[in-house]
Order: sequence, then C-alpha cells, then structure tokens
Amino acid sequence: MTRRTPRRRAFTLIEVLIAIAIVAILGGLVAINFIGTEDRQKPKLAAEELRRLQSALDQFRIEYSRYPSEEEGIAVLWDKDALEVEDESETSAWTQLISDPTPNDIWGNPWNYRAESEYEGEPYDLWSNGADGEEGTDDDIVSWNDDEDDLGSGSPIAE
Repeated sequence: MTRRTPRRRAFTLIEVLIAIAIVAILGGLVAINFIGTEDRQKPKLAAEELRRLQSALDQFRIEYSRYPSEEEGIAVLWDKDALEVEDESETSAWTQLISDPTPNDIWGNPWNYRAESEYEGEPYDLWSNGADGEEGTDDDIVSWNDDEDDLGSGSPIAE
C-alpha cells in the first residue's frame, strides 16, 4: 500500500493581493481613528493647564492675601523677578508655585490674565485664545466658564 503525501498548495498571487488589501484597509481604518485625536484632546489639555494655573493663583492669594497684579501676571507663579512688592520681606518669602513655566498655552499662544475680572463673582480673568489664537471666539478656554462639556463655546468674551 502506497501512502500518498498530501500535496501542499502555495498561495496564488490573487490570494496574496487580497490579503494585502485587507491589511491595508484595516490599517487605514485605524489611522483614520487616530488622525485628529491630538487636535480633539488639546482643548481638554488646555483646560487642565488652566485649572493648574488657577490653583497656583489661589495659592498665591493665600500667601500674599491678594492675586497677582496685571503687571506681575501669571509669570509671578514661577519667576521671582516678576514679583512687585514694596516690602522686601515679601520677596524673600517668595516660593515658586509652578515648577515648569507655562507662559504659553498648548497652541503656543500666551495665556491672558486680567487682575480685575470683567465677570461678576470672579476674582480675575484667565483665558487661552484657543487654537485660532483670536480672542472672543468659540474655541477660547476661559476661567469664568465652569461647564466641563463646553470648554469654550459661548465664551462671555464674545458676547
């Protein structure tokens, strides 16, 4: 009795091309899902950075019984030279409240700070002009709007 060994059949060119097409389609779908993810996350990251700055501003208020002046700005949170005080003992008591300076938002635009708020119940105004870099647009990230789902649209600046 002779034993037949099964004959191995190789993939045809068509089968290889179909497999490559399937992998390319799946890769494209994955890429499409990841493209734009960074742009969608930037407003959330900017809002987190704004909250970090607000926390440091509140700490500054605890230490100096005031918020930074407009001249000092938020730079006083990481730069001792920005501190403007009459009593030199306040300068020696200065502590760095933010270890990594953040003069610019995630889009590279400077943070905006106003020592006297234009909005009722707010001690100061702190905002980012958003991705477009223009003040008063829907993409602004503002300290006076606490709506987590609506980080910028409907900004009181634009009204």
